[in-house]
Formats: sequence, structure tokens, C-alpha cells
Amino acid sequence: MTIIRSWLFVPGDSERKLEKSRENPADALILDLEDSVADERQVIAREMTCACLKERSDRSKQQLWVRINPLDNPLSLPDLAAVMPGAPNGIVLPKVYSSDEVNLLSDYLDILEVSHGLEKGSTKIHCVATETAASLLTFHTYLDGVSDRLVAMTWGGEDLAAALGASDNKHPVTGEYDAPYEFARTMCLATSRAIEAQPVGVVYVNYKDLDGLEADCLRDRKAGFIGKIAIHPAQSEVINRAFTPSADEVEHAKRIVEVFEQNPGLGTVGLDGKMYDMPHLKQARNVLEMMAQIGELT
Repeated sequence: MTIIRSWLFVPGDSERKLEKSRENPADALILDLEDSVADERQVIAREMTCACLKERSDRSKQQLWVRINPLDNPLSLPDLAAVMPGAPNGIVLPKVYSSDEVNLLSDYLDILEVSHGLEKGSTKIHCVATETAASLLTFHTYLDGVSDRLVAMTWGGEDLAAALGASDNKHPVTGEYDAPYEFARTMCLATSRAIEAQPVGVVYVNYKDLDGLEADCLRDRKAGFIGKIAIHPAQSEVINRAFTPSADEVEHAKRIVEVFEQNPGLGTVGLDGKMYDMPHLKQARNVLEMMAQIGELT
């Protein structure tokens, strides 16, 4: 899967916001049929979302995903049936309990792709892994066999707080996430890496605090996340910048790769007074691969 730095939510029933999203620098839009759409506007949202998908068939610079309603909600199957004619790049699946929901969605997509003449397996899945209480106890199920359509995983702090009966999800003094949410974040990251899916950072709800958003992105990136979900158009540019390696990082990565290539057979090399081994080489190659993919998007 191509690396996606920024995923911007866009209400599927807002013609104005859908139109404005054309110019947004987000790598991917998530056309939303869930939380941002009232039940009585679901039909309108599905029609507008499908029309948007069909109109924007060139996804080389910006992918189009759709967040459907949870699979235990009767709205979810009509959501899928309505948007699949537009061939979305993928489906964002909220409020899962385990990998069972991901695999069930994959089965539905198998059928719908055939029905609409789409390439088998072309519709990917991005799972919001921690919006239910049960989900904190079932990360191991992803290791037991999950659809290879699952290419990205994020976690949810707000819905999880509601599911746990909490009045807040952060410490009142430090402002850091409380233990259940740090656990969710850690398990999302570890599970994503274990199944070779992209780990995506959680939303930053204070959309006016762009400095705070950038700090949160850099913290996520340092931990191992790739990309973040945006809830406001102004967040996309900040997220892109934070998850793009700097010129200095790229140059340093190139030098690490070069020194290993100049010393074949060595597991450890010296550079600028420091010793580097195989994990450093892997990290350097990851940086260069990320830059290559970002170059394809921009």
C-alpha cells in the first residue's frame, strides 16, 4: 500500500465540503457516512458520496475512502451497496470488536467487487480498532488470520471513553492519555506492525491548536506511527509536514545506506563517530522508501 500521511474526514452529505476537499492537500479523504451524517440524511449522503467517487476517478494524487456505519448497524450494508459502484480506494470500518468484523467486511467486498466489475481485492480496509470495550481484549485475533485487505489501523480515544463510561480520557494535570488509552495506542501500533499494516495516529480534537497538533504528530512519528487522521481541513498540511522526513534525515539515511553498500558483508559500520548496525540500515531504507512514495503523491 502507498503510504498515506493525512486522512481527512469529509461529511458525505455536504456538497460544499466535498467540493472544497478537492483542493485540500490531504493524501486521502474519508468520505463519511457515519458520525457526521444524521440518520435522516443517510440516503442523500450515500448518493452524494457515490457521485463524488465516480467524478473523481483519478486517485493518483488523492485517494478516496469511505467510512461506513458499523457492521452491527443496519445502515452499514446499504452504505456499502450504495458506494461500491464508485470504486472507493477503501472502506474505513468503525467500532469493531475483533478481526471478525474485518473478515466479514472482506467477504462482503468479495461479492460487491464481482457485482460491479471491480478488480478482486482492490478495495482495501482501514480499521478503527479501539472504539469498543471488547476491542481492547481482542488484538490477538488479528494475528490469528485477518484479511489481507486490511492495510491500515488506527485507534479511537473518544468513542472508547464513552464505551468505558469515562468522563474524560486524559489526566487532568498532565494532559496525557490515561492508562486504557495509552494501552489502546500501544496495541494498535504493535498489532499494525505485526501484520504489516500502516499504523495511523488518532485524531487531534483541538483543531484550532495547530502547534499542539504538530507536536502530537511528531510524537506519533517518533513512536512508529505513519500518518494521522484529520478532522479539519487546516490539519492536513501540518500532518503532511510532520510525517515527511526532513532533508537532513533523508541525507543521513542515504549516507547510512551508502556506507553499508561500500562495506558488504559487515553487520556494523562506523559513520561520523557513531556505530550503526542492521536495524539502523532498515530504518534508513524505510526513510528513503517513504520519501519515494511521498514523491509519487505530490
